Amino acid sequence: MPELTVVVEQCLAPVPGGTGRYAREITAALAAAPRPGWRVRTVSAWHRELAPAVIPGADGPHRLPAGHRVLSRLWERGLPPWVSGSSVHATTPLAPRRTPLVVTVHDAVPWTHPETLTPRGVSWHKVMVSRAMTRADAVVVPSMAVADDLAGLFPAASDRLHVIGHGVTALDPPADAAARRARWNLPERYVVTVATLEPRKGLDVLIRAMALPPARGAHLVVVGPPGWGDIDLAAVASAAGLAPDRWQSLGRIDDADLAAVLDGAGVLAAPSRAEGFGLPVLEAMAAGVPVICSDAPALVEVAGGAALVVRREDPAALATAIGDVLGDRAAVTELATKGRSRAAGFSWAAAARAVWDLHAGGNPRRRCQLIRRDRGRT
Repeated sequence: MPELTVVVEQCLAPVPGGTGRYAREITAALAAAPRPGWRVRTVSAWHRELAPAVIPGADGPHRLPAGHRVLSRLWERGLPPWVSGSSVHATTPLAPRRTPLVVTVHDAVPWTHPETLTPRGVSWHKVMVSRAMTRADAVVVPSMAVADDLAGLFPAASDRLHVIGHGVTALDPPADAAARRARWNLPERYVVTVATLEPRKGLDVLIRAMALPPARGAHLVVVGPPGWGDIDLAAVASAAGLAPDRWQSLGRIDDADLAAVLDGAGVLAAPSRAEGFGLPVLEAMAAGVPVICSDAPALVEVAGGAALVVRREDPAALATAIGDVLGDRAAVTELATKGRSRAAGFSWAAAARAVWDLHAGGNPRRRCQLIRRDRGRT
């Protein structure tokens, strides 16, 4: 039986982020509707606890004989451990050196905005993305914005880029949504942002916007775990003059809590400096929450005219947009309606069908149509 092996290491990362959401959801969708005769198995680095990467319908995850850091360095050098399977899908640039192989590259940030990553992160991603662009049978990207960036960087490989948008995860509010919000002492309506706390997400711009007159009647709720860059929200808020009672950070929360938070939000703000897709924008739209996003190309593309777009690095424009939306019930209704319609065009099932085409019958490089038995590999 042909076997699709999926690398799901990002599900086990300390901060999975949007790429962790992608790894779990696309793998679950691939396993839920496999191509006839195929099965799905998953692999990860060696971890004691694998529960976050256990995906219904997929066999695994099977541990590779190396921890995450060692595996990252080995694969950066094109070394074992190898991965078996008729075809392999790497859900991030962390990919083995083998064929047939399809790699998902989420953004071109190491080239376009290197200052928003760690120096090590820039170096590692450049090596791994470059290898994917030159050696993988196909490269999946989530938006035309990313495809354009990578095609400009790797013109000889542009014919192997495949734009496959992410799906949208249903975040239906739980029955006790109001009680959950009450436990956090959330006000009746507020501005919410969902992002890992790191420089690329533009949270400093949002906090400065919240301190300006047009947004002074609003409360800010930040959802997301700490990332890198030592983002001290309290220090940023103090410097901007945003009072402590006007904002709060909930940290990392589960999907039920996130659904409850979105259910009470007046608007979602996504002020990112750079993105490859922007899952929080799509999830908020699906939940009927009006969205204000920056003019980062991928966010504009995903929003598809259903969000209010403001210039990056412009707190005044963002503050005005927040005040306009929260103060205009008709604008809220219009944006919510447009957002729901836009989000309805995205699904993990559709994304999985497109990915299956690459592995089982649609890859322009015919090696992905081969069935290879790599015996003796994990």
